[in-house]
Amino acid sequence: MLKNAFYAQSGGVTAVINASACGVIETARSHSDQIGTVFAGKNGIIGALKEELIDTSLESSETIAALKHTPGGAFGSCRYKLKSLQDNRAEYERLIEVFKAHNIGYFFYNGGGDSADTCLKVSELSQHMGYPIHAVHIPKTVDNDLPITDNCPGFGSVAKYIAIATMEASLDIVSMCASSTKIFILETMGRHAGWIAAAGGLAGNSSDEPPHIILFPEVAFDEEAFLAKVDASVKQCGYCVIVASEGARYANGNFLADSGTIDVFGHKQLGGLAPTLAELIKSKLGYKHHWAVADYLQRSARHIASAVDVEQAYAVGKAAVEYALAGKNSVMPAITRLPGPEYAWHITEAPLSQVANVEKFMPREFISADGFGITQAAREYLQPLIAGESYPPYQNGLPSYTRIRGHLVAPKTGRTFDVN
Repeated sequence: MLKNAFYAQSGGVTAVINASACGVIETARSHSDQIGTVFAGKNGIIGALKEELIDTSLESSETIAALKHTPGGAFGSCRYKLKSLQDNRAEYERLIEVFKAHNIGYFFYNGGGDSADTCLKVSELSQHMGYPIHAVHIPKTVDNDLPITDNCPGFGSVAKYIAIATMEASLDIVSMCASSTKIFILETMGRHAGWIAAAGGLAGNSSDEPPHIILFPEVAFDEEAFLAKVDASVKQCGYCVIVASEGARYANGNFLADSGTIDVFGHKQLGGLAPTLAELIKSKLGYKHHWAVADYLQRSARHIASAVDVEQAYAVGKAAVEYALAGKNSVMPAITRLPGPEYAWHITEAPLSQVANVEKFMPREFISADGFGITQAAREYLQPLIAGESYPPYQNGLPSYTRIRGHLVAPKTGRTFDVN
């Protein structure tokens, strides 16, 4: 009997995570002599724990193809971190129980670092329990902080959005700065790594062009130096555009925008950096300001996705299935940049033991000497990732996105499982 596959989406979604889902499902369908049904977890890994499995074989080929240009998480995602094997072995045993019941031999987990860790643990436990599963992690994160892979699917499209938003907002500010607003602050995602904020730097080509200041988590915030830079930019250019990563922090490690709460992954909840900076500038320098928080807009903007990002997202989904069929286990398809004057890449294999719980930060050589901008090396890294447009089809002036039917298969384990 053919083994079935389980696919799940995890964490914050992106403009292209569904392109990876498309790559998984279409590739599995093209190997129907080796893989049976692809089940998708309703709301991510929670779907496996609760035995809520979506039968993707009931979705038409047209619907699956349309996932490639549809943002969000078509099958539902979640922020649910499985505890360690020592702390809650029952969760992992429940996964194996559900996989056994539905004859699942392939596990594809589409997410970031925490998902890589879960995928690794499932692989290890399945071997220990005598029910081997080919577990392959599919990279996804707008934060671009997974190791080994040159970049992460989802990042290129966010980078393109932030660069464009910075450019367009700057044209607005420069139109009004003589008599009105002189400061604009755009707050981006990026808890520990400043990749997204760095992309804002692509909007300008010189120190006189916006953004005039980028704040990175990797560079300790110096209030005096920051205010001096703001003031100098206004005096020289007439205005100042700032792109600030939400993870900007003081030298002691404290976040500027620490809300005082903790999320389900144990991370400090962030938010409010842009208004915090705006009030600081107003109180110290007196300049009129406006600010914006890109928030979900930056990661869901499929209408302006990077063509390179879409292609890579599909490619890692496709490669994940091919790896599993080749007998590979506990690995992740990684994007490797090839040397040469023209941008080129291919997919290589990365062991999950070297991916799980490891973060990749902005290298110092990508950040200008004063800590407020990007270098030419950063531009050369970032520019190819935002290249090309991959517009979705439009209808009545709006993008035409798809929705899956989402039919659940009948439970087989005979019991429920409490997910807190």
